Amino acid sequence: MPDASAPAVPATAPAHSPAAPGPVEEKLAYRLFTGPDDRSFCERVSAALAEGYVLHGSPSATFNGSTVIVAQAVVLPAAIASADAAVANAVDELDGAEFAGEGHA
Repeated sequence: MPDASAPAVPATAPAHSPAAPGPVEEKLAYRLFTGPDDRSFCERVSAALAEGYVLHGSPSATFNGSTVIVAQAVVLPAAIASADAAVANAVDELDGAEFAGEGHA
């Protein structure tokens, strides 16, 4: 199930399709695909890649006693840039903060 705390990123209509009336549905910044290791699973991940998502981390696989179950996370590049900027800002704030007390490693 996708992480509900991940920010949504506004979707844009593909250049080859006419503009749809009404608001454009936002793409989720993060998606996690799970299912049996079969063609259908690969097609779902491939479709997400065609929509502009990129692979996030390595795929995972487990065996449930009869079937290999796989998982693959994908993210939008804009979400990665946004998260990187948030981390950089947090580090900058920590660098400027004064700490009065014992630190723990």
